[in-house]
Amino acid sequence: MKGFENYTWLNAPASSEIRSGDLWVKTGDRTDFWRGTFYDFWRDSGHFAYVTVEGDFSAEVTVDGLYEALYDQAGLMVRLSESHWIKAGTEFTDGEVCLSVVVTNDHSDWSVQRMALPSDGLRLRLTRHGEAIKVQYLRELDQKWQLIRLAYLPPTTKAEVGVMCCSPERNGFEVLFRDFQIGPAIDRRLHD
Repeated sequence: MKGFENYTWLNAPASSEIRSGDLWVKTGDRTDFWRGTFYDFWRDSGHFAYVTVEGDFSAEVTVDGLYEALYDQAGLMVRLSESHWIKAGTEFTDGEVCLSVVVTNDHSDWSVQRMALPSDGLRLRLTRHGEAIKVQYLRELDQKWQLIRLAYLPPTTKAEVGVMCCSPERNGFEVLFRDFQIGPAIDRRLHD
C-alpha cells in the first residue's frame, strides 16, 4: 500500500492536505504522545494518520519538517492502544534535529541521538516481526539502512501504522511526509 488514500486520523491536525500524493501537515497547539516517565504528564493528543494492518509489516516514509521549537517531531508510529505504541523519527532538541524513538508499554521511554539531517528529508523504516519492532533510517552517505532501535510491543493480530507529528511547545509545526508505503515485513536480519 502506498500513499495516504485510505488513512484515518487520530487527533486530526489544524491543517493538512494531500500534495501530489504526499501529506502536508500543520500541527495544532501543544500536541504530544507521552505517558508519565520523568515529566509526570500523560498526553495522547499528537496527530497520527494511520491504516490498520494485520501481522508483520514494514512501513517507510521520508520526513521533511520546518523545525523551530523544542520537541517539534515527526515520523512513523505503530500503535496498539493508548498505552502501547512506538513513535520514531526526527525531533528538535538542544537546538538540533535529532533521531528520536519513544517506546511506550504503559510508560514511555525516550532515546535520542544527534545526526546531520539530509537536506531533502530523512527516510525512516519501521518493521514488525511478532513482538519485535525494528526501527531504521537510511544513511545518506552510503544509502544503507542503519538500525536505531530494536524494541518490544506485545504481540497482537492487528496494529495501527502510519505517520505522526507533534509540537508539544507550540502550534504550527509544518511537516511533509513523502513516499509513504506499507508492505510485507523485510527479512529478519539485523546486520547486512
